[in-house]
Amino acid sequence: MSAHTTEKLVYMANQIARHVTHDPDPVSMIADHIHAFWSPRMKADVFAVLDGPEGAALDPVARAALDRLAAHAS
Repeated sequence: MSAHTTEKLVYMANQIARHVTHDPDPVSMIADHIHAFWSPRMKADVFAVLDGPEGAALDPVARAALDRLAAHAS
């Protein structure tokens, strides 16, 4: 996994978060989207950086969605 790849995944998660800010439950919306459309490898790669410097760049709502997915993945 390269830094470029994880940076792109964080960027994508943040982009999704920006687009669902007005949804009544944005965390669920983001989690559902990532679950449905991201490959298992993409999810594993982003889960691996949640507690690192790349994870610190996540929007709080995107972070909550990824934390939720990661908890169910383990």
